[in-house]
Amino acid sequence: MKPPLLFIVLLLGFALLAGAQSTSCRSRAGVERGAVDSLPPVSTFSIVAIDPQNGDMGVAVASRYFSVGSVVPWAMAGVGAVATQANVNVGYGQQAIDLLRQGQSAQQVLKKLLEDDKFEGKDGRQVAIVDAKGNVAAYTGPNAPKWAGDRQGKTWSAQGNILVGPQVPEAMGKAFDETQGELAEKLFAALKAGDAAGGDSRGRQSASMLVVRKGGGRNTNNDRYIYINVDDSPDPFKELRRLLDLNLSYNYGDQMYKAFAANDLAKARAAAQKALTYSPNNANTHMQLGFLNYALGDKTTSLEEFSKARTLRPDDFVKRWQDEVDSPPFKAMRDDQDFMKKLFPPDGVPPVAKN
Repeated sequence: MKPPLLFIVLLLGFALLAGAQSTSCRSRAGVERGAVDSLPPVSTFSIVAIDPQNGDMGVAVASRYFSVGSVVPWAMAGVGAVATQANVNVGYGQQAIDLLRQGQSAQQVLKKLLEDDKFEGKDGRQVAIVDAKGNVAAYTGPNAPKWAGDRQGKTWSAQGNILVGPQVPEAMGKAFDETQGELAEKLFAALKAGDAAGGDSRGRQSASMLVVRKGGGRNTNNDRYIYINVDDSPDPFKELRRLLDLNLSYNYGDQMYKAFAANDLAKARAAAQKALTYSPNNANTHMQLGFLNYALGDKTTSLEEFSKARTLRPDDFVKRWQDEVDSPPFKAMRDDQDFMKKLFPPDGVPPVAKN
């Protein structure tokens, strides 16, 4: 018995419709997969390093990638610093820190990370580690996005992927070794040199720096001496420099207050002077330096600092001076008529402070 013609037509229609829907779904899935596949991999150029003089350890990193600081840098004071990048296994960071805390060396930790990594894409990863004893280890997988590679020095490892070439980590290491000063400055110089050498071949977007020092951070029980992030900027290096200046200025200001509380006025003065190299227009620091110089017997420089503080913030200079002058180290200033006449001419009497 033959099926009715209408039934055959309906079957063909449903088949065509199902085929069209199936093709459409496959097409959409292909587009969606293509969209995912076309997303740029996590690529960076970074440097991990240690200052053998004071034990500071840290990471500086830049990338054409949003918020690279949330992925790449890991560090713990007295333990080590880690950069995990390229086809990133973010878990490398915490695992490496945990293994370093157990006393394993950078080389042992790197071996363990790779052995334990069961996720897809291990051969496309990069990781670099420095431990508290100054051991350095790094890995660039054979399938890390090209150009990819790493270079090491006595106290550092520089690495990157999707770079213009090996000149990037080489320039970073050279700049690091040639730069004087504390670790944060050396890390920044290395990052800038990497950018100047071509950096990430796709361009710029974010940058980060993390430096750890036992008790070196601001306030209490804080080992994060430097932690700054530029998540999204057409020029992340300029913004990172601005943030680094602020961070270092606040750090030295914090050191000044802690030294003053410990009655170490010479150390407090040195910290204040260092703070001003990063924030020369900070009227409060000039004011503090004016008092510290006076207490340490340098009246000429004291007057110079007070003059700068008054020029920067004239409206509340007298009030700020009065708020500080009765502290025990500075009380003698009120009775120093010659000094007071120079500070508040002509008669040495401070004007009425403005509220």
